[in-house]
Amino acid sequence: MRHTISVLVDNKPGVLARVAGLFSGRGFNIECLSVNETLDPTVSQMTLVTRGDDQLIEQIIKQLNKLIDVIKVVDLENGDYVGREMALIKVSVENTKRSEVLSIVDIFRGKVVDISPSFYTIEVTGDEAKIRAIVELFKPIGIKEIARTGKVALTRESKERKA
Repeated sequence: MRHTISVLVDNKPGVLARVAGLFSGRGFNIECLSVNETLDPTVSQMTLVTRGDDQLIEQIIKQLNKLIDVIKVVDLENGDYVGREMALIKVSVENTKRSEVLSIVDIFRGKVVDISPSFYTIEVTGDEAKIRAIVELFKPIGIKEIARTGKVALTRESKERKA
């Protein structure tokens, strides 16, 4: 089962290498990784996606918590969260395909961010299923290149107001 794990870490050189080393050293795979500074420039948030049963994920979380620069580890699959990724897709646009490409972009609420005589570069944001769906629709038209971000995720706040 896929798990999205949020890891708050000290924003220091080498922290990403230690986290990645923990995974590779134990034979775990990171399927997706996104890292960025938080509002506090001394802290970064890593969002990573990996696969494993509950026991393996528990082991990964324990190992992450043992790393010196790790502040907090949360398996987001244990709660409610919002996750998104972004893709840039360079699609071939022969004259007969331009309207089809623009129609797909519109349906998926994407944006054309660059135009050349032969290609449109499309930006689309959403969950993994949405990105996969638009890629599948563009494949028969002709994808020249694709770049995807890793998943970014935040826990949802409770809908109940706390007093």
